[in-house]
Amino acid sequence: MSERIVSAEFNQEDAALESLRPRFLDDYIGQTGVKENLKVFIQAAREREEALDHVLLHGPPGLGKTSLAMIIANELGVNIRHTSGPAIERPGDLAALLTNLQPGDVLFIDEIHRLSKAVEEVLYPAMEDFSLDIMIGKGPTARSVRLDLSAFTLIGATTRAGLLSAPLRDRFGVISHLDYYKTNELSHIITRTGRILRITLDNDAAVELATRSRGTPRVANRLLKRVRDFAQVEQSSAITLQIAKAALKRLKVDELGLDELDYKILHSIIEKFRGGPVGLDTLSATVGEESDTIEDVYEPYLLQMGFIQRTPRGRVVTVRAYEHLDIPLTQNNALNLFQSE
Repeated sequence: MSERIVSAEFNQEDAALESLRPRFLDDYIGQTGVKENLKVFIQAAREREEALDHVLLHGPPGLGKTSLAMIIANELGVNIRHTSGPAIERPGDLAALLTNLQPGDVLFIDEIHRLSKAVEEVLYPAMEDFSLDIMIGKGPTARSVRLDLSAFTLIGATTRAGLLSAPLRDRFGVISHLDYYKTNELSHIITRTGRILRITLDNDAAVELATRSRGTPRVANRLLKRVRDFAQVEQSSAITLQIAKAALKRLKVDELGLDELDYKILHSIIEKFRGGPVGLDTLSATVGEESDTIEDVYEPYLLQMGFIQRTPRGRVVTVRAYEHLDIPLTQNNALNLFQSE
């Protein structure tokens, strides 16, 4: 399947936009409450000359969790080591990372909910006591050796906070949830990106792109780059509202940010299951996507927009979805909606 332009999942094209990341909290747009609290915690830690308490950042993909982790390290004036839950396969991998940290350094673990149980258990004393218990040898001669670590800050990021074990979650001193961005915030982000990439765009075009960016900066920057391509081929010196609308129409991204895959999910539930309820696995088989992909990538925005609901019996399409798709609400569909409530 081709890369989905409105997916908030990180891809190789996004890697080329690393220079767009803000470096300090004052440059970071949006997430005002999280940002203001972090300013206080960082300033307090610096005044005490201590490592910042461990930080957990959770929320949908593409909202800036990695950027915030890098900003925290910059604000503290320390180094950051970046890894992910799946990359730490054995306790020894974690030990190698932790023993190389300098005092106050930040260890950033993306997808921290995917750490193995064995690695997690090694992480507990490291977070609490800044020490590691390492087993040396095997069988009757095996013995435990405790290694002291430099005081460090663990920043964990996850899109599925509910999958974190309670012992791990409880060891974070700062827990922050990142919400979808407002249109005006995304418009500022798009304008800033345009300035960095030397893209000229009208304010109206920036707002139009922001409206269709699914509340997600990563999607906003991706749409801006694609619309820039259309403007360049049409030899336009600036991205106007007219060019933006025409490009987004060709990209099949509608006025609310829904694309072909979103429509496919909604139409499948309506046309094949009379609006639902339908189980996740059944829906997955019907649309030809993995159930985890539907649950983690497609559903969050459809839920946020109020187009589907999760019920004990399965997924149900809402009245708002029928209205958006311009599909008449039949008596059978209305009965299903009523029974699901």
